[in-house]
Amino acid sequence: MKRLLPLLVLLAGFGGAALLVVTGPTVQPQSIQAVPPLVRTVVVEPKTQQFVVRTHGSVLPRTQSDLISEVDGRVIEMSPQLVSGGFFAKGDRLLRIDPLDYDVALQQARAGLARARSDLTNARKNHTRQQDLIARGAISDAQKDDALNRVTIAQATLAEAKAILARAQRDRARTEILAPYDGRVRSERVDIGQFVKRGSVIGTIYAVDFAEVRLPIHDSELAYLDLPLNEVDQSSANFPEVTLSATFAGQPQSWRGQVVRTEGELDPDTRMVHVVARIKNPYASQAGQAPLAVGLFVDAQIYGESVDDVSILPRSALRDENHVLVVDEASRLRMRQVNVLRLADDEVYIGGSLRGGERVCVSALQSATDGMEVRVFEQSTDTASRSDSDLADDLPRLDADV
Repeated sequence: MKRLLPLLVLLAGFGGAALLVVTGPTVQPQSIQAVPPLVRTVVVEPKTQQFVVRTHGSVLPRTQSDLISEVDGRVIEMSPQLVSGGFFAKGDRLLRIDPLDYDVALQQARAGLARARSDLTNARKNHTRQQDLIARGAISDAQKDDALNRVTIAQATLAEAKAILARAQRDRARTEILAPYDGRVRSERVDIGQFVKRGSVIGTIYAVDFAEVRLPIHDSELAYLDLPLNEVDQSSANFPEVTLSATFAGQPQSWRGQVVRTEGELDPDTRMVHVVARIKNPYASQAGQAPLAVGLFVDAQIYGESVDDVSILPRSALRDENHVLVVDEASRLRMRQVNVLRLADDEVYIGGSLRGGERVCVSALQSATDGMEVRVFEQSTDTASRSDSDLADDLPRLDADV
């Protein structure tokens, strides 16, 4: 029995294995089916689109002037507004120089004028008497010429006296410096008691009726703006509007203005052309709006032309610069050539090449062919900006459902 027991166990094992083989299920071989790739699509919605060019720049005064002394003298009076940041109105007296020396010069000029007029009157009377004596033949030609010469000299002396008086009056008036326009002080360089020389810079001021912003635009962006680049009548040109925005005093602010001109040359290094936007009354007091201060760095949006039947797609939808993949009703890819109007940031503007409701593939496909079958992940507006990697958590669930 000890010798037969292992043999019986071995036979029982073979018998059980044979029984499992005979009674087990039959395996039916199946061919492997290719699963179409899963792609994201966006639905085309053509609309009328106004092009906007985004740029930036710093606020500058439209009119800026240096106050320069035109006479020598000591400063005896200064306006309280003649300080950095001070506002003033046109005609305000900003500074006064001691006028004593110029008052004396003015009186001397007036006295010289009176003396010249008296000399001219006497010379004319003497010349008249000489004319009577000439008629009677009582004087010589030399005496006649001498009388006429004295009249000529007196006339020249009178003209000189008038010029001296006019200069003295101008010098006296220049002892007071008046504001040439409504404006603000940018800087001042004098103080009470300081002696200034003719030609000395007293300060710098600028007008507050307008502010300007110099905005650089790439030459390729000019195609989207209706800017007159040739010689035109500036008064009749239709310049685009511009919106400026910045954070000022901790709050977001915006200002409306208009492009008024383009500068005369294209920067050869940056390929930029500069346009100038103008904002009216930048310091006007308006509820909830901060002043557009000189020196503020602002972002600008220039509103250009409006174009009909424009489709805006993610830039990932573009293939080979001017083609897109359209998914037809049978979920197959169709390569289509499109008219690319503009590439801006992460968007592409396509004009008149797509119909409303069509689906355009925005997924990256390495080997996409015309007519290839795909599975479509219908993309909603809240997921339109998400990339393929952002949707990685969704794809396994969708694959399992399929």
